[in-house]
Amino acid sequence: MKYIKLILLFFASIYFTANAQTVATPISEKGLQLSVRAGYDNPLFENNVPYVKYKSGPEFGASLDYYWRRFGLGFDFDYINNGTKNTYPTNNIYSGGPPLTPLTSFTVQEDKITRMFYGIGPDFRHLSQNRKFQAELNTRIGLSSIKGGKVELRETSTLNNQLLNFHAGYNLSNSLAAKAQLRFTYFISDNFGLQVGAYYIKHFDGTELVDPVTGISTGYSVLTANAAGLNSVADEDELTSRAEPCNCDLASVGVFAGLTYKFKLKEKVCKECVQCNVCGKTHSLPLCGCLVCGCKVSITARDKYTKEILPDTDIVLINSTGQTINSGKTNGFGVIVFDNVKPDNYIIKGILNNVNLEDGIVSANELMNCQANNGIISKEILYSDRNFIIKGRAFECNSTTPIAGINVTLENKDLAVKKSTMTDSQGNFLLQLPETGTYDLYGRLENYFSQIERVTGGDYNREKNLFVKLEMCAEKVDCGKGLGLKNILFDLDKYVIKEIAKKELNRLVRFMLDNPSVKVEVGSHTDCRSSHKYNEVLSQNRANASVDYVVSQGIERSRITGKGYGETVLLNECADGVNCTEAQHSINRRTEMKVICPPKN
Repeated sequence: MKYIKLILLFFASIYFTANAQTVATPISEKGLQLSVRAGYDNPLFENNVPYVKYKSGPEFGASLDYYWRRFGLGFDFDYINNGTKNTYPTNNIYSGGPPLTPLTSFTVQEDKITRMFYGIGPDFRHLSQNRKFQAELNTRIGLSSIKGGKVELRETSTLNNQLLNFHAGYNLSNSLAAKAQLRFTYFISDNFGLQVGAYYIKHFDGTELVDPVTGISTGYSVLTANAAGLNSVADEDELTSRAEPCNCDLASVGVFAGLTYKFKLKEKVCKECVQCNVCGKTHSLPLCGCLVCGCKVSITARDKYTKEILPDTDIVLINSTGQTINSGKTNGFGVIVFDNVKPDNYIIKGILNNVNLEDGIVSANELMNCQANNGIISKEILYSDRNFIIKGRAFECNSTTPIAGINVTLENKDLAVKKSTMTDSQGNFLLQLPETGTYDLYGRLENYFSQIERVTGGDYNREKNLFVKLEMCAEKVDCGKGLGLKNILFDLDKYVIKEIAKKELNRLVRFMLDNPSVKVEVGSHTDCRSSHKYNEVLSQNRANASVDYVVSQGIERSRITGKGYGETVLLNECADGVNCTEAQHSINRRTEMKVICPPKN
């Protein structure tokens, strides 16, 4: 059994490895196949005969199967021949005595068991796409005959031809039996294949014969030990026997190899047929359900370095005259399939995010012979650009609401690089990110105040990553509503703009450049500590410093004003006389910007 399992695992691995390289398609072949085989059978008899061993032997068989797509019906015939062997010990035994006499002369009869099986039943199969490999599961129910198997051992010199070991064997006809069989076939041509497999067969009627002379089905003489420690044989009265025949299980397993011949059915002929202008062959119309002139071309877009699949890639198929024959986008698995492509020489072009992929080629010869691959030709085109692709999403800050139609920009002023794109209805966008350099990513849309995200190509490995996932947010701006500017911090009792504050003020500059008609107020707030007058003056100076910086970046002074609110607009209860922590006071120390509402007419 161990070797049978190893053989089956070996051939199963060959089949599934080959099949894994193809795309599963519905089976369209149907027809008749004839198989012949020779193998090795191992008996599994449970007939309670202690001194008889049943030996492995040859198996010969044939199968006739008819398949409709995956399922079929088959008929099997098997001839199996198993040897028998007497195992009753004949060395160093003596007569029961006295006196003890050594037994040295014996006659042995060992008849072989022959079995024949006839069965019919359903089939199930799976074919690889190229129809070269086939796996089958066959189940059969039928009748069998079991003949022979008689074993007889007699002592011929001392004990008057005493019977020492006996089994009457079998003589069964039309015994109910069942068989399960697994086969793997490799077709070396359209018709001929080489097969290997294994089977299990069980006979439901294993009734033994009753010998007409002895009147028993099986028996053996009991061995006893005398005082000298020698084995001796008792007389015939002490024969352990069974007169009632046992209907015991008879089964076997086996492996085999053989040949398969596949009868190819004539192609269905339809009444209406057409002449193919390109390949010059006559094919039946698709309405007839027969072959058509043309093939399917399956194209997969993939990254050259990471092997990632590329959904939403634009693909075009261009013929030898430069005409675009087919076009479309790859699906979520990076694949697009063009149907009914006529034989010609084609170029496959792909574009992802305005970047061309390496061209692919489909030759006329491939299309002329595509039926050998079930009418499908598979091709792959590669994205070889070294830039990363930012796969981003824009949404409103502090929410999950996407922003559609916002202009997303990637910029590095030092390298004079600036790239832009628009988000789709779900706020998604794609932008190329060079391998080197640090870039600012921000959005531009009227009445939106965008965050600025910083991204560096050197933080990623192009051999391992193509897509860089980023999210950016923008705040909806309503006139008169204040929006906090983060990190506008000043030293104690100072109003000089620090470097950390310039990044946030640059965000304000960007907003005003993108909205040239907008006027803005920058408001500075303090906590309640110190006098009201002091806080008012300090906050005004800080607001003026912020305005001066924004104006220095190219914004007209008429569009921006600064106002110091001191401690007049607190965000919590920390007013004069209230004991608060430093963290509570810090909430009130802030800088805000708000769009000035236009005057009402």
